[in-house]
Amino acid sequence: MATALSWIVLVLPLISGVVLAGWPTEPPRGVTRLLGIGSILVAFALSVTVFIGMLGNPADDRTFTSSAFQFIDIGSTALDLSILVDPLSVMMMLIITGVGFLIHLYSAEYMEHDRDYRRFFASMNLFVFSMLLLVLAGNFFFLIVGWAFVGLASYLLIGFWYERPSAVAAAKKAFIINVIGDVGLVLAAFLILRELGTLDYGQAFAEAGSLGQNSGTVLAICLLLLVGAAAKSAQVPLHTWLPDAMEGPTPVSALIHAATMVTAGVYLIVRTHAFFDLSWLAGDIVAIVGAITLLMAATVALQQVDIKRVLAWSTVSQVGYMIMAVGLGAYASGMFMLMAHAFYKAALFLAAGIIIHALHDEQSLDRMGGLRKYLRVAYFGMAAGALAMAGIPGFSGFFAKDEVLASALAGGTIGVICWVIGIIGAFLTALYMFRLLFRAFFGPEPEGGYHPAPHPSRWWMSVPVVILGILAVVGGWLQVPFGWTELRDWLAPVTGEGPAIL
Repeated sequence: MATALSWIVLVLPLISGVVLAGWPTEPPRGVTRLLGIGSILVAFALSVTVFIGMLGNPADDRTFTSSAFQFIDIGSTALDLSILVDPLSVMMMLIITGVGFLIHLYSAEYMEHDRDYRRFFASMNLFVFSMLLLVLAGNFFFLIVGWAFVGLASYLLIGFWYERPSAVAAAKKAFIINVIGDVGLVLAAFLILRELGTLDYGQAFAEAGSLGQNSGTVLAICLLLLVGAAAKSAQVPLHTWLPDAMEGPTPVSALIHAATMVTAGVYLIVRTHAFFDLSWLAGDIVAIVGAITLLMAATVALQQVDIKRVLAWSTVSQVGYMIMAVGLGAYASGMFMLMAHAFYKAALFLAAGIIIHALHDEQSLDRMGGLRKYLRVAYFGMAAGALAMAGIPGFSGFFAKDEVLASALAGGTIGVICWVIGIIGAFLTALYMFRLLFRAFFGPEPEGGYHPAPHPSRWWMSVPVVILGILAVVGGWLQVPFGWTELRDWLAPVTGEGPAIL
């Protein structure tokens, strides 16, 4: 049942995206919304059903594989079009479809006056399908396919307003840097196939120990996987594409930063942890890359005046925390922060979108001030997101960042160094987020005031911001009804092959 519903979750965004892309003319907006938004809502509902169904199973009976057909059979290598449904992939499904649905709903109004309404939702649904394929793939081959499709979808969405040279340049930059990551991932897969004779997750992870503890081969595989992760998750030195990606529409920024692309690298390391556990050096390198990235990006965010670029650099920094955590072997802590980050970062971007929408595409903090009396929903979403990201006690970011830093402190010498960097980064995070909040919503209005006055958004845009703002506040408390041990079981990776469901 879980695998059957997961297949439906996977294909729904693809079908709706293909239908919209192939529509001969621009259809009525209602039809586009029904296909584009409705399919993601149904996918989310089915993901919740899968989650609830798996909750009833014992912890050691929550891993299933399902094969649609045999894709390749060459010599001793057989490869199926298969999916792996386990707690890790189900949690990613919930985040992608749940936060993705809210962003889609928000987009209905945000993009209402754009002439390419159909093309926008077709590209957004391709993005969601690509991420679902990436997290549900049962082998490295289809992981790479999903990985590449995510790069294609990001290229289409970042360059959506192709009449702007800056948007085209940003899309090309994102695509090229992500191809570097693709090459790293492909080479890692070739090494795994050569050494283990399989690309199937279950078999590869079960036989990973035969490569030897701290062997050169394991280190090479891990470093190549890191190249792929660094490109997708915008880590040093492959981070420069992400701030430029702000040239796309704001809902695109929210989808890339919160629910999909930028967190793919974290998922990759967690999913392939069987290799990283064999090489302490690889893990330390990953942790150091994350620590350097989080500190560097936080300092850059302090200097930005474009509201979206502040949030972009904050994403680079926050994902650095996740990469640092998983490099230290704290996989559940890294995934917990990934989940919390999806809530508060989506709230922040969508709130920023309301501001930009109300101020007729103005994005400079130098031309903002006193907006709290005009845009109360945006103020709530931005305040909730900022407090969560700053790690204020009680908010989701506090619980998530505390888990990461506690894990670092227990991680030996490298861990203590990462902890110090993480503490400094946390201070800088609070500094640049409160700077953004106060400059936009407090203080004097720009000279001469606003003409016309900023107008509040309609419910299409308001409701998602309110929901995400609430999740940014309470998301960290999920560990209370579950308990941290149970929640860790859902966030930590599973290496078992699981029973085959045909």
